[in-house]
Amino acid sequence: MDLLLKGKKVTVMGLGLYKDGSGISATRFLVKAGAKVTVTDLKTAEQLSKQIKRLGKMAKKIKLVLGKHLESDFKNADLIIKNPGVPANSKFLQIAKVNNIPIFNDVSLFFQLVDRKRILAVTGTRGKSTTTTLLYNFIKEQDRNAVLGGNITKSPLAQIPLVKRGGNIVLELSSWMLEGLADIQKSPHLAIFTNIYPDHLNTYNNIEEYADAKKNIFKYQTPQDYIILNRDNDYTLKMGAEVLSQRFWYSLKPFTEENGCFVREGNIIFRYNGVEQKICSTKNLQLPGQHNLSNALAAICGAMIYGLKPHQIIKVLRNFKVMPNRLEFLKELKGIKYYNDTTSTTPEATIAALQSLSDNKKNNIILIAGGSDKGLNFDNLVKEIIKYCKAVVLLSGSGTIRLKSLLNQQQKIKLLEANSMKEAVSLARQQAIKNDLILLSPACASFGMFNNEFDRGEQFVKIIKSLK
Repeated sequence: MDLLLKGKKVTVMGLGLYKDGSGISATRFLVKAGAKVTVTDLKTAEQLSKQIKRLGKMAKKIKLVLGKHLESDFKNADLIIKNPGVPANSKFLQIAKVNNIPIFNDVSLFFQLVDRKRILAVTGTRGKSTTTTLLYNFIKEQDRNAVLGGNITKSPLAQIPLVKRGGNIVLELSSWMLEGLADIQKSPHLAIFTNIYPDHLNTYNNIEEYADAKKNIFKYQTPQDYIILNRDNDYTLKMGAEVLSQRFWYSLKPFTEENGCFVREGNIIFRYNGVEQKICSTKNLQLPGQHNLSNALAAICGAMIYGLKPHQIIKVLRNFKVMPNRLEFLKELKGIKYYNDTTSTTPEATIAALQSLSDNKKNNIILIAGGSDKGLNFDNLVKEIIKYCKAVVLLSGSGTIRLKSLLNQQQKIKLLEANSMKEAVSLARQQAIKNDLILLSPACASFGMFNNEFDRGEQFVKIIKSLK
């Protein structure tokens, strides 16, 4: 493929703001492969200055078109690599299609470059990152060359040298990343689908369209491949009838006959072809909450298919801690505990966080929430906020407007508004007393006040760590 790319005119659409994200990783890969690369982004050179600096000397080999897109870059290219965040209906992508120019994202290009049987992947609305990382840690027990990639860390293109050495790769894939697999009609060898809840409805017309994009993770599998589905989620339960590969289920409750992983009487059980095997007690899991137990079941199922032994699984479970930005305990100061859950960008994720941290419904949580609107329903979240929170500090954004309106209707909880993370933390601390919790769990996207959800989390963590 390097020879095919050498000398080709390739347009990278969207450099992006992520340190090792799709745009910058694709750019690096293509330049190293000898392609003639044009990077185009609607953001200005000033907005992308950090990313351009990260390219180093390589930037001199690239044609940069910033603050705009030019039709010529889409008409005259041999190949388009689009950032997963670019809308599929972009008029510039339509220009490329009319001119029969192939369009990839970094994930679909990666699938074209490596043996598909080395790819294990996870998708879903919630639980992707924890499940992916846990599965990676399991696989690492038997495959020292295994690597992690996708939405969670680096673009898979950045991991190609390691995969070429013989390692398997475990990927976290978003709906936007998975859209590219429809064009090449390929799915990973082993796939996990954690759940579907309403999300990204500011991008997709409805939840069905969103779910269809996610289904590409198993749509092109064969009977020699594996799909692991959540039996406790209505959407993924129905998907079981659509799969062509070997199907495995996981559930917090026992189920009969079919292959998969479940909990029975406090023990994790794996069943394959009617034969049951006790893996371990649920007490071996160090992560809080039923949602994390569900994530662990999914990853354990994948590990058992891969051939791990129960003692290897127990070893990983006992050492696996909460991931950064995901219900992450930061510190306790003057009897007040601080938690960073910035990756909870949906109401359901924030509900799970509140339920995990609640202390017998004592209303001892000060929640920092709000941000950019994704068109999601906040009704159930409002009920849980009233049940568990003593105050809410709202970050500015379009989603906050709706959330504030719903909370004001209840008139049962103190609401404060902040225009920066520093102000949000200050207001939250003013409401907190000994034995309270301050939780950042926004239930909204980050765009507007922050570069992305990780920037939001980093700002929160930096402020909390500076407190004395």
